[in-house]
Amino acid sequence: MRQPLIILTGPTAVGKTSLSIRLAKAVDGEIISADSMQIYRHMDIGSAKVTKEEMDGVPHHLIDLLEPWEECNVVTFQHLAKSALDDIASRGRIPIVAGGTGFYIQALLYDIDFKDNEEGGAIRRELEAEAQEKGASCLHRRLKEVDPESAAAIHPHNVKRVIRALEYYRQTGEKISAHNEEERKKESPYEFFYYVLNTDRKTLYERIDRRVDAMAEAGLVEEVRKLKAMGCTRQMVSMQGLGYKEILDYLEGRCTLEEALYVLKRDTRHFAKRQLTWFRRERQVRWLNLPDFENNPDRVMEHILSETGPILQEWRETHG
Repeated sequence: MRQPLIILTGPTAVGKTSLSIRLAKAVDGEIISADSMQIYRHMDIGSAKVTKEEMDGVPHHLIDLLEPWEECNVVTFQHLAKSALDDIASRGRIPIVAGGTGFYIQALLYDIDFKDNEEGGAIRRELEAEAQEKGASCLHRRLKEVDPESAAAIHPHNVKRVIRALEYYRQTGEKISAHNEEERKKESPYEFFYYVLNTDRKTLYERIDRRVDAMAEAGLVEEVRKLKAMGCTRQMVSMQGLGYKEILDYLEGRCTLEEALYVLKRDTRHFAKRQLTWFRRERQVRWLNLPDFENNPDRVMEHILSETGPILQEWRETHG
């Protein structure tokens, strides 16, 4: 029998954190965070990081692991999450992946092989130098010639991904788009339940606006000011996260605080729409639309437990 795995995801501010903790308590589980920002230390308010009080004794993994100047990418996450998952399973507990970074979830769920993310050598250095000399658009045009599918999917300004795609083609003679397509067809090594929590758009957007207001009241500006004093800059991956780049603009005099918070609310709504688009493309997703459950978390829990219960019981019986 394959290792059971529960995924609880959905757009930002929909209520994943509280539901995942209730679920973990109900199934004797532990939570693996699939959030690209909560993995960073010192970034608590802007990432809406789960607090010790909210955890209520439920172990959480992949939170506060990296410093803001360390880069977290999908390969880093995949490696750390697999280790955490194996650790949780080895103790007879149920791993629950909770968070809204869909690409991270996909990487773990299907054990995707990211050959393009391996450390680069001479080819990568050559391409990086060419990007510096001739500009990013030059490399993107070349990618369009050898791998039009990747060129269509990668923005010309995303130099890192353009370089990786060209590097992969140079190393293997194969389009990275073809490699990624094959990886997406892989079967999961897990017996998984992939839940996407959602609600109506009006309610979601109101929750987002309230969350941003609460972040501001909780000291978001001071948190970003401290990060800036620590030497964190907008070039760092962590500081490009929602809530951080907008407040940096305010601190650097590019806009007023009111304007920064307006942009943060607007961009968070756009982000939530992109998250939902991603989840709609995924396979074997089980949608949990809160209005269908009369917005009652008890009913949502009952539904999840009715679906997962038999598999989890069988797993426990066969694994002592």
